[in-house]
Amino acid sequence: MFKKILIANRGEIALRVIRTCREMGIKTVAVYSTADKDSLHVKFADEAVCIGKPQGADSYLNIPRIIAAAEITNADAIHPGYGFLAENASFSQICADSGIKFIGPTPHMINSMGDKITAKETMIKAGVPVVPGSGGLLRDLDEAKSVAKEIGYPIMLKATAGGGGKGMRVVHGEDELEKAFNSAKAEAGAAFKNDGMYMEKFVEEPRHIEIQIAGDQFGTVCHLSERDCSIQRRHQKLVEESPSPFMTPELREKMGEAAKKAAAAINYESVGTIEFLVDKHRNFYFMEMNTRIQVEHCVTEEVTNFDLIKEQILIAAGRPISGRDYTPDMHAIECRINAEDPYNDFRPSPGKITVLHQPGGHGIRVDSHVYAGYVIPPYYDSMIAKIIAVARTREEAINTMYRALSEYVIEGVKTTIPFHLQLMQNEDFRAGNFTTKFLESFKMV
Repeated sequence: MFKKILIANRGEIALRVIRTCREMGIKTVAVYSTADKDSLHVKFADEAVCIGKPQGADSYLNIPRIIAAAEITNADAIHPGYGFLAENASFSQICADSGIKFIGPTPHMINSMGDKITAKETMIKAGVPVVPGSGGLLRDLDEAKSVAKEIGYPIMLKATAGGGGKGMRVVHGEDELEKAFNSAKAEAGAAFKNDGMYMEKFVEEPRHIEIQIAGDQFGTVCHLSERDCSIQRRHQKLVEESPSPFMTPELREKMGEAAKKAAAAINYESVGTIEFLVDKHRNFYFMEMNTRIQVEHCVTEEVTNFDLIKEQILIAAGRPISGRDYTPDMHAIECRINAEDPYNDFRPSPGKITVLHQPGGHGIRVDSHVYAGYVIPPYYDSMIAKIIAVARTREEAINTMYRALSEYVIEGVKTTIPFHLQLMQNEDFRAGNFTTKFLESFKMV
């Protein structure tokens, strides 16, 4: 087992790793930027090393300084957390070259899932469902018609150089295709100087459902059920829960087996997540794999009573996993508390927290690195806390969450607490009637 782990991250995830390490009897090293000198992860680690100025490039993304910090403190492993360098294959390789264990997958595994085309090809070979499409650029309208007929309408035309929604069209039938194809090509050419188009099946009323997996160095892979991450704004998740209210036992089994196939296809080693889009007919399609611990890992921990950070460390140390697939017997919901103003288009709200009262009580967990007097820096992600409610049923979990949010007091900055309070009372959300488009019509009152 490792004697000392350096955490190459900040905030609540750094504190989360420190807690598990302390329970395992492992010493910890925190690294921090000058903006984070008063952060709790710096205070609670056994050692702390300043690695640079506030900007990420000068600190948390500066590989030479992180490796130097590990070497001068004699750390024998590095935990990357999530974000920053967590899915950086070069960092994983440099750790290995420096004789320091990277607590995560190998560079090859990261690269295999980091490139979307390579990942999609790997999944097809493994028999994991992917969104059907043209498989490359469309030569002309005739090929577009042929591919659309093969995969079935509705379809989505996408510009290969696209961004910001330009060069994208949803087509519901062949009578719409020619006009959509020509207008999308023209728009893409004008916007990107590249009018190349490809096609994918349009996923109707999509849900974003992911499967937590773990794989060891001996080829064993298991899954720890699903999380529903469909409540998101501009592709940023705001609420996650497990189990998904859309899931059936049959779908869980199918998606769990597909996720294990995906991990086994690259001999995956560590914890990770296979993300799927699920349409209204409960057809599911591989989106991507996150080769790291995720923000929302706490949801899975609460419904399975399983420490994922501990498992990640044990796998990295060469220990076998149990190999058991989990089915949740509780319900957990997580709300991300961001320093943002939900009444002003979620504008970031950095600054000093003047008053703080964190909720507690039965069924509530709060993962946070902030305290009264803490100054939220403007340089990093705006998430300052995660609150997780767990209960026997979804209705009870929502009610517990609402109660906890009602007693959560943060003054001095704006937060997303008012948004979450309104969401917990929304009839469609409470009924489980939502997709990834849900917040497009949600209005704050």
